[in-house]
Amino acid sequence: MTKLRLAIVGAGPAGIYAADILLKEQRPFDVSIDLFEHLPAPYGLVRYGVAPDHPRIKGVITALREVLDRGDIRIFGNVRYGVDITLDDLKKHYNAVIFATGAIRDADLDIPGIDAQGSYGAADFVSWFDGHPDVPRTWPLEAASVAVVGVGNVALDVSRILAKHAIDLLPTEVPGNVYEILEASPVTDVHVFGRRGPAQVKFTPLELRELGELRDVDMVVYDEDFDYDEASLAAIASNKQVKVIDRVLQEWRTRPAANGAAGPASRRLHLHFWAKPVEVTTDAAGRVASLVYERTRPDGQGGVVGTGELREVPIGQLYRAVGYFGSPLPGVPFDDRHGVIPNHEGQVLEPDSNEIVPGVYATGWIKRGPVGLIGHTKSDAMETVRHLVGDQASWWQPEDPSDEAIPALLAERGVRWTDLEGWHRLDEHEIALGAPHERARIKVVPRDEMISISRGE
Repeated sequence: MTKLRLAIVGAGPAGIYAADILLKEQRPFDVSIDLFEHLPAPYGLVRYGVAPDHPRIKGVITALREVLDRGDIRIFGNVRYGVDITLDDLKKHYNAVIFATGAIRDADLDIPGIDAQGSYGAADFVSWFDGHPDVPRTWPLEAASVAVVGVGNVALDVSRILAKHAIDLLPTEVPGNVYEILEASPVTDVHVFGRRGPAQVKFTPLELRELGELRDVDMVVYDEDFDYDEASLAAIASNKQVKVIDRVLQEWRTRPAANGAAGPASRRLHLHFWAKPVEVTTDAAGRVASLVYERTRPDGQGGVVGTGELREVPIGQLYRAVGYFGSPLPGVPFDDRHGVIPNHEGQVLEPDSNEIVPGVYATGWIKRGPVGLIGHTKSDAMETVRHLVGDQASWWQPEDPSDEAIPALLAERGVRWTDLEGWHRLDEHEIALGAPHERARIKVVPRDEMISISRGE
């Protein structure tokens, strides 16, 4: 019986689900799977891209943990694809590879002044407050008034963390250095800008409701944004999720702080719809001073057009949350325009000829772009695995497919890799750190410390 030796690059949900689906698939061959992850710990954006006050979403980790803890998948953490292990290495030791590297960079927002001092990508801020080991320990929270551009879930995560009182994060796994900086934050007003209307937002009702539950934070919406056109009314009538979002926003319109009136809270979170950012102005020192936006209106076809009316909101910092973008991988075709690996249902394609690249597959955000939730990730993986199983005739023929080859190769190169047992050590260590403080865990942030704990050094 033929045996498939498979490498998966990326140990987030996309990579783990692909491994799980393949192992459960009916197939005429055995399978052994090795997961490679550049971080010392698994779970990708579930660990480093979800706000610490979202334990319900982080519950996804429980399902991922069950897959890994079965013991039929090996993990090699702290291994950088393209540096510690290459595509040629994978061809020498495996029959195929699935890339599940996600999308971690911020998409661009091409307006004048966007690169001013005090203007940041939301992904960088999320990585900081989630304790990502490869970002600085500090963050310059120095402004009372802050702008967030975007109306997706990441934009609301960023807005919520900026507006929320730090002490209300203490029961979560927020890292100690993050708590200290948030506790000293001078932020009083967070302004969120979306170029379309309330019925076209991309966030979910759960995310929106959570904003309204923040302690000592007034939600500010503006009546002028709720003059719905026929398309918006139709969306509210036909889509349950849009209907719930509208109901929440309409309730906020009845609160004392509606339309910017003085409310009882010490902090305010403003939602500006029909607002297209056109320029970030700066002060004499080159720092963010304001956001200029153009009022928009619906075009009758689901889009917007500008009205020509410009408005300006004084701010001291800006966060763009207009989407994530994938990063190219050495030796693998890449679509620079869309930030994905070019593919047909997960089979990687040569960009010029559209011919299938034998043995190379993609799944998750690096396959289809940074959209969709966990359910989409599973269906993505099923599609990719189906092709992998059917492509047996074009698999690579490795020189040395032995289980011992990869540990020997990494040891020879001086790579301090971490394994599943090491993740269990780190997991238990973080939970133990949080226990005396009645916290879920206290996340270990420095990479070297994560590695040392994982390896029992």
